[in-house]
Amino acid sequence: MLTEHPNGNYHFLPGIAPYSCGVVASSGFEIVHVTLSRPVPVRAGFSLADRFLSEQERPRASLCAMALRSPAPFTFAGFAEFNRSYAAILQEWGVFAEGVNPVARTNVAPVVRPPETPSLHSFSFTRPCATATSPTFIVAGGGELPDGFLQRDKIVALGDTSPAGLETKARFVMDLMEARLIGLGAKWSHVSTANVYTAHPVLPLLPEIILGRMGAVTLNSVNWCYSRPPIEEIEFEMDLRGVRTELRIDP
Repeated sequence: MLTEHPNGNYHFLPGIAPYSCGVVASSGFEIVHVTLSRPVPVRAGFSLADRFLSEQERPRASLCAMALRSPAPFTFAGFAEFNRSYAAILQEWGVFAEGVNPVARTNVAPVVRPPETPSLHSFSFTRPCATATSPTFIVAGGGELPDGFLQRDKIVALGDTSPAGLETKARFVMDLMEARLIGLGAKWSHVSTANVYTAHPVLPLLPEIILGRMGAVTLNSVNWCYSRPPIEEIEFEMDLRGVRTELRIDP
């Protein structure tokens, strides 16, 4: 399933219309992760990313991942409507590869101080790198919903936020993350950052289900982002990245 982007210097795992499941830099390139000092509305965020890429002398096609923050979880219908407007911008940019959206994405809703409108939190792009010895990649955000589906009845342990229900959800998401990692040609030891997005307690899940599953001595921690996944009734989400370069910029 790993597909080469013809102009972006990366390969991607096809997902669904709004986003891919993950991206990995092509040989001779690296993926750089750029975090904004504060989120900005999506359309302004695209303009900011456009200026930044131009300053870096990189084409729009080098944009390979985005992380968004939303005011609150969407309904399934609301999520589909938002995705249409978001994907339209990428189509305007000419980023699609043979009609497929290759850009990985995470979109979550902070519990505390959420933005007033869907906003850009970070983005990633490719650039030449002759010294990279291990893959650099972004695994898109994924919750307890099988790849390829945006349907309420497909949510794993639907409505069950008991400790047992959250364990079931977390195990499913860890399976999803690992499958995407393998699909990108990477492994847990290549991961530099693992993020967990949930409004529920994470501590009970750490020893066995999350950290125990990762198994990499160098990856003995996760970032708990006190946020809800992007769709109502999805309760647990993760994303991963393995990068050498992290940048922070002011809007």
